[in-house]
Amino acid sequence: MAGESQIPIATSVKRRFAVRLALFYSAVFAVSGTHLPFFPVWLKAVGVDAAWIGIINALPSLMRFTTLPQITAFAEKRHAIRAGIMISVLATAIGLAALGLQQQPLALFLIYALTCVMWTPTTPLTDAYALRGVARYGLDYGPLRLWGSAAFAAGSLACGYLVDSIAARNLIWIIVAWAVVAVLASMLLQPLDDARRKTTETPAGKALLRDGGFWAVIASAALIQGSHAAYYIFSAINWQIQGLSGLTIAGLWTLGVIAEIIVFALSPRFSLHPSSLMAIGGVSAVLRWIVTAQEPSLALLAIAQLGHGLSFGMTVVGTMNLLVQRVPSHQIARGQGYLAACSGLLGAVTSIASGAIYARIGDSLYYVMAAMAAAGAIVIWSARHRLMAQPQSEASGG
Repeated sequence: MAGESQIPIATSVKRRFAVRLALFYSAVFAVSGTHLPFFPVWLKAVGVDAAWIGIINALPSLMRFTTLPQITAFAEKRHAIRAGIMISVLATAIGLAALGLQQQPLALFLIYALTCVMWTPTTPLTDAYALRGVARYGLDYGPLRLWGSAAFAAGSLACGYLVDSIAARNLIWIIVAWAVVAVLASMLLQPLDDARRKTTETPAGKALLRDGGFWAVIASAALIQGSHAAYYIFSAINWQIQGLSGLTIAGLWTLGVIAEIIVFALSPRFSLHPSSLMAIGGVSAVLRWIVTAQEPSLALLAIAQLGHGLSFGMTVVGTMNLLVQRVPSHQIARGQGYLAACSGLLGAVTSIASGAIYARIGDSLYYVMAAMAAAGAIVIWSARHRLMAQPQSEASGG
């Protein structure tokens, strides 16, 4: 990805872009670091049952499929990716604060649905902004993205420490506080022109819709990342039932994120084709979920958590590198939107089903997740020859 910039750029300008983006990634993922493991715990604390928890937690995935593609495409068409990011995080902070004032499942569902309409575009828009900066300044995505993972770990640890010190009913306000920090960090993002933008653009992303290789990447990423649903929704609840403290739970999450950070930091040195990286991520997820389903000892569970670096991190690196190869820069937000939409559809179905399945079979739900990850690995491995041919973005001159 490095070396695509076509004009000399001062080192200070590159550094300023990288630092400000790293700060924003940190703030956004600190929100996720507190939200993903402990939002379900908060829902349970205010009296929401397991079925409703599954339904409510399906909303982000559902909104990725229904509204996110339109928002990302609109922001890209209006050349307003940065503005879209700023509006998105502001609306998110307001929505999360409103959630904290409610306890009834239906009211929580409705407010959270509206919040997710604006929240879910944040990461795809940020990744689109980042990938344009990668192309503009000759940077690598992984080392930029790792700061988000580091903040995720810090947010999770901080919340895990506090969950043993404050009432679980107050966890929502920790999430809100990080959302406010994200709003402030978004104001530091600098305007970024797309140096690779062409005067002749492919209308409405039709070339992407006809690209079988692109859809193989999307389907594989959706399956592998979707297989993490049981972990995201029920791991903290289940580990609490098994007697683990909030700090121990946060520590387990942090182990996974540390492994993820290492993968992102080392990603510029990876020599395997991105499709192979995704296949490794899928196989690693299969092994990880099979081990987790066994209700392993804390030591073995910690080892399984380190597999997050491969099941999640390696999959992200492979996916992003393939998108850079196959999607022209002026359509990168659209490409991110399609990825998020398909991941959202599968994630919503998986989240809803997970609530019902977990209520019946508990940890055996992870076997279903292992099957999903295996399907994702098979899809990307089957398409590897097509993906290793001439990248679509090069063929189209993008």
